[in-house]
Amino acid sequence: MATCEFKIVGMQDEQCLRLVVNAIQDLPGIGYVEVSLETGEASVEHGTFISEADVRAAVEDAGFETR
Repeated sequence: MATCEFKIVGMQDEQCLRLVVNAIQDLPGIGYVEVSLETGEASVEHGTFISEADVRAAVEDAGFETR
């Protein structure tokens, strides 16, 4: 499995955090997801048929910006 790391901008509370994590976990082939509400940092382990761009798109579709 591959791991991607990026920043998420715009999360303000636990509800935002749940939205982001659920959006990522809804993708196929996701192993491990860690998202920090305090720092906005995300670390996602994913299968080879999912790219970092797919993970970022899921977060952005949930209403948050990635960097």
